[in-house]
Amino acid sequence: MNDLSNLKRGPIMFAMIVGMFVAALNETLMGNAMPELMKSFDASASTVQWLTTAYLLVVGVLVPVTAVLQQWFTTRQMFLSSMSLFFVGTLTSAISPDFGVLLAGRIIQAIGTGMLLPLIMNVIMAIYPADKRGGAMGMLGLVVMFAPAIGPTISGLIVDGLSWRWLFYLVMPFSLLSILIGAAVMKNVSEVTRPKVDILSILLSTIGFGGVVYGFSSAGEKGWSEPLVIWAIVAGILALGLFIWRQLLLKNPVMDLRAFRYPVFALVAVLMFVLLMTFFSSAIMLPMFMQGVLLMTAFKSGLVLLPGGILNGLMAPVSGKLFDKFGPRVLVIPGLVITVASLWLFTRFGETTTTGFLIAAHMTLMVGTALVMMPIQTLGLNQLPSHLHPHGTAILNTLQQVSGAIGVALYISLMSSGQKQYMSGVSDPESPFEIVKGLSVGINQAFWFGVIMACIALAIGLFLRKGKAHEPEQGAA
Repeated sequence: MNDLSNLKRGPIMFAMIVGMFVAALNETLMGNAMPELMKSFDASASTVQWLTTAYLLVVGVLVPVTAVLQQWFTTRQMFLSSMSLFFVGTLTSAISPDFGVLLAGRIIQAIGTGMLLPLIMNVIMAIYPADKRGGAMGMLGLVVMFAPAIGPTISGLIVDGLSWRWLFYLVMPFSLLSILIGAAVMKNVSEVTRPKVDILSILLSTIGFGGVVYGFSSAGEKGWSEPLVIWAIVAGILALGLFIWRQLLLKNPVMDLRAFRYPVFALVAVLMFVLLMTFFSSAIMLPMFMQGVLLMTAFKSGLVLLPGGILNGLMAPVSGKLFDKFGPRVLVIPGLVITVASLWLFTRFGETTTTGFLIAAHMTLMVGTALVMMPIQTLGLNQLPSHLHPHGTAILNTLQQVSGAIGVALYISLMSSGQKQYMSGVSDPESPFEIVKGLSVGINQAFWFGVIMACIALAIGLFLRKGKAHEPEQGAA
């Protein structure tokens, strides 16, 4: 095991944060470019949507395998490989002559991203003592929250004035910078044990998580009655059941589910799943409301979300420091109460909603999220011994992908059913006013579901306790 007592954390954190910034920014850059891409490649919306769906699918499938990869390869090898793959995928996308090559580039980007986030969280757990991890995770939170928040605004600016290819040219220098710094400063911080890899587990994991993410992602677009959606979800759930059963039998599991034996970690996992369903779904529904009901442009809707995103990013390091000093409950309970209140404000949205009210409601949600997300992840991982950190980060990051897919599908389904119910009772279904009103009613119905989910999260949060934190086994200062 490596001695990390003299390790310089600053340069390592800088290399990882630059890499994470471009990977996180990349997730939301494509949103405003969809109409432009449809024109460029003469493709339908359902075809172009695969640029996002395939990205989520690959990340969701790959994250569970990272726990094993981190036991087979050094931290340096993993980091440089993930960022190099991301760079190659970005370059491929930027120069793509047709839609197929662009999709291939996005998939290569997703492979790099899927390896990166669990690795970074695991490195933080390894090189920082328990009483400093909150601040380090807060810095990571600044990037993870801030980068996607500015993505739609940057995307709107680029698409309005330049080619969509500049969405990829923009991130290439940053990813290259991360590779160069990582090559100079990155050290190995974990033990390379090279355990036997169970191929059947990886196959079941791929079918399970891939089926669930694909099924729920497609349900929001195609509807729940589509046979492909039903079979994808059924196959995914069956494969996940077999995957869980096999992990409990294996001596060296791909994803060690014994992490759930630690009660605080198990509570954090459930809380994150419930909360992220709401968070990701709100990020989808708000632009739909602004563009569909208030008839804003994509660029203006991105600007409306920008203050909340900036505030969330700035608060993430602060909440991390407060977590180190005061523990979780001082942050998490008020954060969850604020989240419930903000989602209730969302249910007040209508055709006459002002831009100021929208910005205030979104900023309130972002404050609540900043007080909860990184502190609970740090709390959950702190309870695990070091040998379970790669598995714990893989579990939490997999839940993030799955909960996002499920949440978006449920929200869109609720919105569609509310819209149809309203339209069935109007005298003129073709009226533009009634169409806008119906969309507004549907979105309100979806946000009421969000309020209920946030209340469940608050109830779970009341049971959180700080518990005993495990120190790094490598002897880091």
